Amino acid sequence: METGYSAAQLRAAASAAVRAPSLHNTQPWRFRLRDGAVEVLADPARRLPMTDPSGWGVRIACGAALFNLRLAFAVAGAPASVRLRPDPAEPDLLARLRPDMPRRPTPAEESLYAAIPRRFSNRAPFWPDPVPADARWRLAEAARAEQCWLELLIGVGAVAAFAEIARGAHRVLERDPNRRAERDEWVRSTPAPDGVPAAAGGPRNEPHDLLPARGFGGRDRAPGRDFEPEPLVAVLGSAGNTAVDQVVAGQALQRVLLTATDAGLSASMLSQAIEVPSARDQLRLSLGRFGTPQMVLRLGYGQPGRPTPRRPVDEVLDLPVPRS
Repeated sequence: METGYSAAQLRAAASAAVRAPSLHNTQPWRFRLRDGAVEVLADPARRLPMTDPSGWGVRIACGAALFNLRLAFAVAGAPASVRLRPDPAEPDLLARLRPDMPRRPTPAEESLYAAIPRRFSNRAPFWPDPVPADARWRLAEAARAEQCWLELLIGVGAVAAFAEIARGAHRVLERDPNRRAERDEWVRSTPAPDGVPAAAGGPRNEPHDLLPARGFGGRDRAPGRDFEPEPLVAVLGSAGNTAVDQVVAGQALQRVLLTATDAGLSASMLSQAIEVPSARDQLRLSLGRFGTPQMVLRLGYGQPGRPTPRRPVDEVLDLPVPRS
């Protein structure tokens, strides 16, 4: 068994970890090497006070980054044992990874790891091609593998019921000028290492659209490019809603997203119904599931795109100072 991870191992794994999704691409994580363990920390300076007052979004994002770290270490032959929230006195410390028994990576780990640089949020309209049953099964199994559940909304009635909840939540959020201003601060019209590039923001919502969309890009859509009338919508949920549950859900989210990418699917996230507490309760009751909804995904086949930029890895690392 390895005695600990090195700075070189952390730097290599962190280059994959930073490819995780986050609200408005804020990238609210740090990675610390201490006594041979790699620690994942929330970066409170990058929390969105208006959009994410509880820190839920930060913990989801850090959980997704943690899953990428786990994959990177596993593919390198140095898998990690993970302990979540290991120190109650340090609430921003979300996970500690120590080397486990060395082994060869599994084919599934290699496939998911290869999908990391290809995953991105696709906010454009998807093609009408249905998602086949075997892909849907793989997505549900991905969530289950991380102790979460994924409810696929099947049928016009189920999707319409969710859409009503989501549109109501969207209206609540859009009525808050502080939230709108905070969102606009993270839209990038020129190249930047964080935030959402305006070109990746998707087209402007139209009144007849079934699902709401945030106004990142504000572009008019091309003629004939209406959003799909029957999208595949999936709700990801966890057993509870503690800080640990949210980190667990972040890991499940990333496994689902990478599984979708590996299957040739595109995805975007619809978190409005999660951000408004009353809407989240409505969603939970409508599903009849035990636990707490943590994210909503829109899935389908879409046009090619590219991932949004990331900050340099060294900006998010805390490494020991070498002894002289």
